[in-house]
This record gives sequence, C-alpha cells and structure tokens, in this order.
Amino acid sequence: MIRGVGVDVVDLDRFAVSLERTPGLRGRLFAESEQVLAPHSLAARWAAKEALVKALGGPIPVPWNELRVIQNDAGDPDFDLDGPIGGVLAARGIDRVHVSLSHDGGIATAFVVVESVAGTAAADADGGSR
Repeated sequence: MIRGVGVDVVDLDRFAVSLERTPGLRGRLFAESEQVLAPHSLAARWAAKEALVKALGGPIPVPWNELRVIQNDAGDPDFDLDGPIGGVLAARGIDRVHVSLSHDGGIATAFVVVESVAGTAAADADGGSR
C-alpha cells in the first residue's frame, strides 16, 4: 500500500553556488561518502532527501548527513536503510522506498514513493495511505 509520495526539484546552478559559498554545507547535508560527488549528483541526492521527507509527511529525527542516498546492487538510487532512517521507516510501518533521480536542463529532480505491506499494524494504526 502506498503510504506517501514526495517530489523535489533543485536548481543546479544555485545549488553549486551554495556549495561554493558555504564550505560547511557539504558536511551538514551529505554523508562523507556522498561529499566526493559532483555538484549535479549532490543536487539530485539533496532533492531525494527532501522528497523522502515529503513522502513521510514532514520532519524526521535524522540529520541530513546521516540520510544517505546510495546505489543499490542493480545500480539504481536508493536510501541506505541500514542507517538511522531504517528505524524511522520501520516505526512508521514502511517496508519499501522507491527513488527516481534525474538532472537535465539545469534542474535536478527526485521522486520518492514509500509503501508498506497492506494490513500491517502500523499501516492500520494511522489509517493507511496518506
């Protein structure tokens, strides 16, 4: 059962300027393993983090730099569910997270869908889908 959907866009040029102007920003927003990526890849990952928060319905108790966007075994974007976000998702009855990233025309876009197995206690407790 789909529990939430989130989408976010980031202006690539503005994001790159922010990274240059504020040196500590990379460390606040990204895990050490993400910080080495090019600005356009970081912008897409930032959009994914924002889209996940939107899909979950609001703020989460996980620092941005501990919310890691990774490539799964198939090479697709995913969240590191072994990190702190895994516990947050489990507490909310979320079993799966789907992530799509793209960047073109000066914009990075991320689309996130969170779902749970229909009928789980956590899904039933809050009324199912949002």
